[in-house]
Amino acid sequence: MAVNREAENGLGTVPAIGEEMSTSSPVHVHTLFEDAQAIFTGTLFVSLALILFAQVGMLTGGTAGAAFVLHYATGITLGKLFFLINLPFYWFAWTRMGREFTFKTFIAISMLSAMMEWSPKLFAIERLHPAYAAVLGGLLLGSGCLFLARHRASLGGATIVTLYLQKAYGWRAGKVQMGIDCTIVLLALTVIEPARVGYSVLAAVVMNLFIWINHKPGRYAVL
Repeated sequence: MAVNREAENGLGTVPAIGEEMSTSSPVHVHTLFEDAQAIFTGTLFVSLALILFAQVGMLTGGTAGAAFVLHYATGITLGKLFFLINLPFYWFAWTRMGREFTFKTFIAISMLSAMMEWSPKLFAIERLHPAYAAVLGGLLLGSGCLFLARHRASLGGATIVTLYLQKAYGWRAGKVQMGIDCTIVLLALTVIEPARVGYSVLAAVVMNLFIWINHKPGRYAVL
């Protein structure tokens, strides 16, 4: 199956099974509704993963991981910390990734911060094993971030940097993100017990393997 050459922003859509795409084929542009539902769904998936992690005392990488570390150390809510930590990254996104990407990322971060504040008040999990939380949470994180990436958005922080490096230099986002995430999770040894850090590393590996396999340069046409 022939696939369109990757264009400037490095992101795009996949042809239906059995269809062929030539380099002269028109590129599908997502509608406002398509962007909105993808950003909402991706953000919801990520919020569920973070709730699972908080339930069992785990954490993740990136700016969300930094928010978890500060949350465990200070008791300040995750939603507030996540929103504040991401503020410095908007300038980088604006100058390197463009206005559209920055605006969508701001919306996604704001929604995720609100979901992390309110979701625990809407439902509770009675019993949850950390290993199950790691695998399910890792897949939810990977799926949510992929939804956002395919629609020119992210959840800020390290994700902005990894998407830029993939766009500019062709570095696989999953590999770069895995290195960043594992470093942050290991630093969490200062605030949570080693067993929880181990489960958090498992979640980071599951998430980034999912992104690594499913988000490759050259596979998608421009959005």
